[in-house]
Amino acid sequence: MFSSTINNGFNGSALFQRLFLALVLFPHGAQKLLGWFGGFGFEGSMQYFTGQAGLPWIVGFLVILIEFFGPLALVLGVAVRFSAAAIAAVMTGIIVTTFHEHFFMDWFGTQHVEGMEFFLLAIGIAVSLVFTGGGSYAIGRLWQPGIQAAP
Repeated sequence: MFSSTINNGFNGSALFQRLFLALVLFPHGAQKLLGWFGGFGFEGSMQYFTGQAGLPWIVGFLVILIEFFGPLALVLGVAVRFSAAAIAAVMTGIIVTTFHEHFFMDWFGTQHVEGMEFFLLAIGIAVSLVFTGGGSYAIGRLWQPGIQAAP
């Protein structure tokens, strides 16, 4: 019985990686684009990226689009490799531009800055999806010749 569960062709790993990465990232994208969840919305986020962070406007614009639409693509299983690569690039950019001293998150409020643990996990999941693709339950499989979506 256990063997048939394991060997049934169900790629649960990719499905759960897609769903949980999207679950964690979507609120951040919605904050930046729509102002949901206490965010600043598109205008406020662009002001932060171009002003305080000193990024070119195109980088800020792409970060907002990737953090909002990337998770939606992951949930649907459309353009999974592209979306995951873009998410990994954004997370890498966050680490490179903001974290210089601390690895661990500020669990006790003593560092006054956050660490990079979360971003490293997101990169790991995203890169894994770049290699594996969307898995069995991805809409994108319908457009691949000779491959059927899961029943």
